[in-house]
Amino acid sequence: MLTTKQTVLAVVTLCTGIAFAIQVPTSDQISIASNDRSDVLPGFGGAGDEPRAYRPDTSSLDFVYHNHEDMTRYLRATTARYPNLTALYSIGKSVQGRELWVMVVSASPYEHMLGKPDVKYIGNIHGNEAVGRELLLHMIQYLITSYTTDPYIKWLLDNTRIHILPSLNPDGYAASKEGTCDGGQGRYNSRGFDLNRNFPDYFKQNNKRSQPETEAVKEWINKIQFVLSGSLHGGALVASYPYDNTPNARPLLSSVFNSYVSQPSLTPDDDVFKHLSLTYANNHAKMSRGVACKSASPSFENGITNGAAWYPLTGGMQDYNYIWHGCMEVTLEVSCCKFPPAYELRKYWDDNQLSMIKFLAEAHRGVQGFVMDPNGGPIERAQLKIKGRDVGFSTTKYGEFWRILMPGVYKLEVFADGFVPRDVDFMVVEQHPTLLNVTMQPSKPPPSSPVPSESSGLGERIDEHSQQKPTVYQSTTTARTAAIATSSPTVFNSAPSNADLPQYLHNSANGTTQEILQGLKDRLVFTN
Repeated sequence: MLTTKQTVLAVVTLCTGIAFAIQVPTSDQISIASNDRSDVLPGFGGAGDEPRAYRPDTSSLDFVYHNHEDMTRYLRATTARYPNLTALYSIGKSVQGRELWVMVVSASPYEHMLGKPDVKYIGNIHGNEAVGRELLLHMIQYLITSYTTDPYIKWLLDNTRIHILPSLNPDGYAASKEGTCDGGQGRYNSRGFDLNRNFPDYFKQNNKRSQPETEAVKEWINKIQFVLSGSLHGGALVASYPYDNTPNARPLLSSVFNSYVSQPSLTPDDDVFKHLSLTYANNHAKMSRGVACKSASPSFENGITNGAAWYPLTGGMQDYNYIWHGCMEVTLEVSCCKFPPAYELRKYWDDNQLSMIKFLAEAHRGVQGFVMDPNGGPIERAQLKIKGRDVGFSTTKYGEFWRILMPGVYKLEVFADGFVPRDVDFMVVEQHPTLLNVTMQPSKPPPSSPVPSESSGLGERIDEHSQQKPTVYQSTTTARTAAIATSSPTVFNSAPSNADLPQYLHNSANGTTQEILQGLKDRLVFTN
């Protein structure tokens, strides 16, 4: 096992010939447990007539609540049993000294996979909201036991590093009581702080003293650039998305409905956050119905809500993830009862299993790529922004970046110290992620600097070794070339005809240039 000092960091060996195409299984390849919901969730049922049921390994994990010692034993035993799929590390300790365990589940648990995203789930930030804690333990169990039998799970683990923190507030959990649906006993950490009100806030100054659990999360997400995150809560049944806070709303407590009356506080990526929330709600057994947990509680249309529209809060974790680190986090309220009896846990797992998996797969939507210097070297901490969306993000030490986006045409703005700023147009499609590699030119190039060619760098290696090419945009100083692999089965079911090709004008900083159709049976190329 890993000790605290052996925290898993992104370690990678650069090698020639790295394939980045993401092979997404087709609907007839995917099988997953479902409570006879294959008719409700088309495209995610088993290959046979009967859905495959989830049968837990009861010798390792059962549907009971696990205290910190039991959870620790399970995590240690799991990583010992599945060393090729799991890695266990701690991001710190709670106030009372309990380890904040994180389990990585991936085909590459100990090393960062170049060009492939890191995602995370966090549970039990409120200690008395216990369902999410157990769901995440069963999520670990399901992923590792399904890797060799389920093509979709294999694809997910081969192309994603999933970090699972079952309990951010183990001290609060220890003070909670099973069967308690409401109330605040165990909600806070052992010092009486609400950890989901303890993060820096963009809209209002947060004067609450930062807690060890909060500091551990802040350091964790500063070291690993997470693309997507879900925070599991209890007490409602809804997917709540940023912003949680607002600069000017003054919430009024309604004596009739015992709820806050407020206005939505929308992010520049509101379309993406709504999509992510709907992905979870629509794949959940009940959430999308929007039924209120109690007569005095609000109902949520389609099972989703903007956080501030529900009730504004200062110091929330999801706003911090998004604004400070560019990680898109959604708060997932998964149970009306905060700490229901253990015999109900299987029902909650059946309700949430599909949602939890499909949500993580959304990290492979949008645009991803590398920012490089003229010699193909990575540029670390380059600042990126989608034009019109003012919350930015940055590159990793290997020059990587990811951004979840809905289908459409966008402009990427790139800034890096010592380099000339760049604007690059690109397109996102529904079927597969767009790969966008950007070459930056020094603001004062040395006299002997070589001029890069359009066939050099990471883009060439990707094209040579990918069996299934994602959308590729390669940007250089002499030309911007965008290539869409239309022969890929994830894009078209057959060789494209003229009708399959998009008909629009491609814009650039130098003016508008027409589409150049080259090799209709192969690919569509944009140049300017």
